Amino acid sequence: MADSPLDPIRTGGKAALARALARLESAPDCADTVALLDAAYAAPAAHVVGMTGPPGVGKSTLMNALISGWRAQGRTVACIAVDPSSRRSKGALLGDRTRLSTDPEDQGVFVRSMAARDRLGGLAALTVSAMVLMRALYDVVLIETVGVGQSETDVVGVADTVLFCVQPGSGDSLQFMKAGIAEIPHVVVVTKADMEQAARRARADVLGALSLGGAGDGGDGWTVPVLMVSSQRREGVAELMAAIDAHAAHLAVSGRLAAGRHAQAELWLEDAVRERWGRDGVARAGTLSLIPGQSPFRRLAELTESLAAPVRNRQNI
Repeated sequence: MADSPLDPIRTGGKAALARALARLESAPDCADTVALLDAAYAAPAAHVVGMTGPPGVGKSTLMNALISGWRAQGRTVACIAVDPSSRRSKGALLGDRTRLSTDPEDQGVFVRSMAARDRLGGLAALTVSAMVLMRALYDVVLIETVGVGQSETDVVGVADTVLFCVQPGSGDSLQFMKAGIAEIPHVVVVTKADMEQAARRARADVLGALSLGGAGDGGDGWTVPVLMVSSQRREGVAELMAAIDAHAAHLAVSGRLAAGRHAQAELWLEDAVRERWGRDGVARAGTLSLIPGQSPFRRLAELTESLAAPVRNRQNI
């Protein structure tokens, strides 16, 4: 059997993964990059968890608690933390990473910060390809969005399980009631549960919001749990991990997980074509559907070649 492009990263550890991620960003269309992403897309191993919510809600602190909990269970964890961008350098502002207490020597944990730049959906442009690569290498992939507010719905397009974080006493539960937000989470987390009465009130508000229009039932038999967690005290973290595992088990029934990931891949492919070639490029590309198991990265490379041909021909005239 031929060696997989993933093998050097598996044996090379975090340093090899960091180099591979740099290559994804600097040379996304080269043959080696496409081959690597094809191999990763064909070998998903991790469950992907997306964490969203307003700034200051405690996402980074909760991320730290989840990493510790999963590592205690022996699971390997890769994290993508999408940060606000520097206006000057366009790079990620890394302040939130200082809250993480991961051991740099622990090969079972990998954390990568990415700059959101001008994207309003809470994710960075590199998030999907990085997630697909990490998904093939770790047991859990955790994605923390930038925290920009109500526009953070892009995480649905990359995560298997979406956590929405609500802070007691902040009005977040009212924001949650607005269209587009109440529909995205599979688990709602009321953070800073040590605020007790305010946390219980926030939980009641969210339960009320979910009951409006049946938002708490995703239509596939899953009822959205609303959990209270104190990351500082490590209270409720085990229950949150159990809820994530329960949702993963729910998705494994009747092919829901594979179907969801296939739909995500098709959405990413269309977005990538539109970003490169505009609406005209989407129209010229024709059908952007994928057959089951087909890599969106290989399909994008093929479309890029065909869409670029008329441009090259005009330049040669």
